[in-house]
Amino acid sequence: MDSLIQLPVLKKNTKLAARLGYNSNVIATSRTLGFNLYGVAPGLSYYHKSGLYADASSYYSQQYSPNFYLSVLSGGYLKTLFKHWSLLTEYSRYFYSAAKSGVYSPYTNNFGVANYFGFKPVTLRVDYYYFFGQKSANRIMPALMITLEKKKWRSLDRISFFPSFSVLYGSEWVIAGYIFYPNQSQIFQENQTRPPNAQLPYQYPDNKDVYGLMNYSFTAPLSITRKNWNVIISYTYNVPKSLPHEDLGLKNGGYISFSVARYINFQN
Repeated sequence: MDSLIQLPVLKKNTKLAARLGYNSNVIATSRTLGFNLYGVAPGLSYYHKSGLYADASSYYSQQYSPNFYLSVLSGGYLKTLFKHWSLLTEYSRYFYSAAKSGVYSPYTNNFGVANYFGFKPVTLRVDYYYFFGQKSANRIMPALMITLEKKKWRSLDRISFFPSFSVLYGSEWVIAGYIFYPNQSQIFQENQTRPPNAQLPYQYPDNKDVYGLMNYSFTAPLSITRKNWNVIISYTYNVPKSLPHEDLGLKNGGYISFSVARYINFQN
């Protein structure tokens, strides 16, 4: 929806948007989804002038099996409450299909609220997302964005550059350590009668729900609009941070994304 929100006439028209995107390597998604996003991402969005919208996205890469390894269905509502405040609420459902490639995530649902406070050319954004499924997690992301735009430039209707800086806070279940069972002697005696592949464990993981800073992110998108076509080219650089007791193994890194969208306007 971010690309739709950037359109100045969004709230006046009902639109259908067909898009095709490309991600070089979105490593930061592994913090929540459990795997990286690669490759081509087709999608279809419908926005009604009342503020209701629906979106369907799919992700394709030859690095996973099957190649279409993730699909996401979303629905939400966008409303301008006051002159400088817009509110977006959204529910998303994730469908994972690349089990053969080890793609798995305990989160299959997501409910989020995004607040946009606009004071041209600056926009302050505060997002909250609740992920749930086999596990649950919270994500809070404040962001600061500056929009620089030029309208009616040469053959283009609009060209805009809106860099942003965001900070991600959140919660995650981690293994803080291991605790020995109190009945060690009984376990030892029981294991004497068991085969090697059926031994009882002497300890169990100490799982804790921890909260803290998870990621810094800088994004630099360039949006070009001509008639009913929109192209966005963006570069994002992430600085992941480990939560307490969390061993990430992630390094700082950036990726390039590209999308082209065709908008179809409906009579109001």
